[in-house]
Amino acid sequence: MHKPGTLHIIATPIGNLGDISARALEVLARVDAICAEDTRHTRQLLSHFGMERPLLALHQHNEDAQAAQLVARLQAGDSLALVSDAGTPLVSDPGFRLVRAAREAGVRVSPVPGACAAIAALSVAGIASDRFAFEGFLPAKSGARRERLARLAAETRTLIFYESAHRIEESLADFVAAFGPDRRAVLARELTKLFETVLDGDLATLLTHVQADPNQRKGEFVLVVEGIGDDTEAKLVEGRRLYLMLSAHLPPSTAAKLAAELSGAPRKTLYGSGDRDGAEA
Repeated sequence: MHKPGTLHIIATPIGNLGDISARALEVLARVDAICAEDTRHTRQLLSHFGMERPLLALHQHNEDAQAAQLVARLQAGDSLALVSDAGTPLVSDPGFRLVRAAREAGVRVSPVPGACAAIAALSVAGIASDRFAFEGFLPAKSGARRERLARLAAETRTLIFYESAHRIEESLADFVAAFGPDRRAVLARELTKLFETVLDGDLATLLTHVQADPNQRKGEFVLVVEGIGDDTEAKLVEGRRLYLMLSAHLPPSTAAKLAAELSGAPRKTLYGSGDRDGAEA
């Protein structure tokens, strides 16, 4: 009977190739095959380090179909590596279905840790890092994105987001609208690469920088946003959000009563807040 192989989850550089670990190179050189999000990208990485290994495409469109076949190989004794295009696999990338299938089959899954854009950005942000939540990419459509941000506005933990070049300006504008212009944030662009920049300030300042400089709208972005200040403020933000939703369908007094009960915010503070906002707008 064959001894099952191991599925190695290997982090690769997010930009600077010098960030790959000696252990990652050693494991990549000896596995039977490498599962890659984009085999062309991974082939270039391997070529840079003078190695050649069999590559298998594993991405969001074929992961369900491929998982069973890959687990069968692992059970037969092959050892496989899983890599993404950059950084730590499964962090806003495919792979969790394969990992789950392997673990359910009793196959050993072993991490080879390394670069991760979210953690790299958090480490240089100067924003509280003892409690944070990774949100990854927000929805591409503006309505869904604003709805998600409205739900996150009262979050007390530091929040980490990924964003693409063609949506960064629009997304920052939505952050200003949902979180307020004064919320502290850091925008990290092209981390570990030649044109790395880390902008520090409030959300309104970051939006102004991005609008004013076309270069700040290029590359890959990580946005780190400070959580809301205290529990009282968080309750008020959540209460106002609920009140605005409920008041579209209920009398203001009833909407305020329900929003207060659900959020813990004072009812008198919520009552009519949507009307005042509308008047100010």
